[in-house]
Amino acid sequence: MNELFLVITLLVAFGGTLLFLKVFGKGGLFAWIGICTVLANIEVTILVHAFGMDQTLGNTLFAATFLATDILSELYGKKEANKGVLAGVFTSLSFILLSFMWIHYIPAEGDWASEFVRGLFSNTPRMLLSSLIAYVISEFVDVSLYHAWWNLTEKKTGSHTKMLWFRNNFSTLISQFVNIVLFNFGAFLGIYTFRELLAITGSCYVIYIATSLLDTPFVYLARKIAGETSAN
Repeated sequence: MNELFLVITLLVAFGGTLLFLKVFGKGGLFAWIGICTVLANIEVTILVHAFGMDQTLGNTLFAATFLATDILSELYGKKEANKGVLAGVFTSLSFILLSFMWIHYIPAEGDWASEFVRGLFSNTPRMLLSSLIAYVISEFVDVSLYHAWWNLTEKKTGSHTKMLWFRNNFSTLISQFVNIVLFNFGAFLGIYTFRELLAITGSCYVIYIATSLLDTPFVYLARKIAGETSAN
C-alpha cells in the first residue's frame, strides 16, 4: 500500500508542477515550489517502509521542487531558477517561524488539537533547519550544474536545445545526493544509529535516483507547454 501511495504522490507532485505552469505560467512554478516545500517539511517527519526499504517521506515533494527549478532554468534562465530557490527558502523560513509559535500558544480548556500539533512540531526544529540548509545548498548546486552542463552540451552539439535529458538528469542526481546526505545526517545523527542512518540515506537516494530519472519527460512536456502558451 505504501508503494502505491508513493507512486500517486509522485504523479500528483510532478503533474501539479505542469498544471501550475500551464495555468499560472512562471509564477505558478514559484507557488508550487512553496507548496511542496511546506508539505515536504511536514511529511519528512514520517518514516515508512516501502519498496523493501525504510525511508522518510517528503522525497517525492522535494523532487518536485528540483523539477520546478530545472523547468525554470530551461524555460526562463538561471536568474529565474535562483528566484525559485529563494521562493522555497522564504517559504521554509516562514513555516519554521510559524510552526515554532504554534507550539508555544497556551491552549483553551476545550482545545483538542494543540497536543497533536506539539507532538508533531516540537521535535522538528532541528529537522526543519537541516532541511532548510540542505535545500538551499542542493538547489543552488542544481541550478549551477544545470547551466554548467548546458554550456557543455551546447559546445558539443552546437545546439541550445539538444541533450536536455543530460543536463536535467546529471544536475539533479548530483544535487539530490548533496540534499539527502546533508539533511539525513543533520536531522537524524544521534537519533538513529550510524548504520541505520546510512541505510536510510541509501534508500532515500535510491528513491531520488528514480524520481530524478522519471522527471525528465516532465521537463520536455514543460517545454512543449511553454511553446503552446507562447503561441496562444
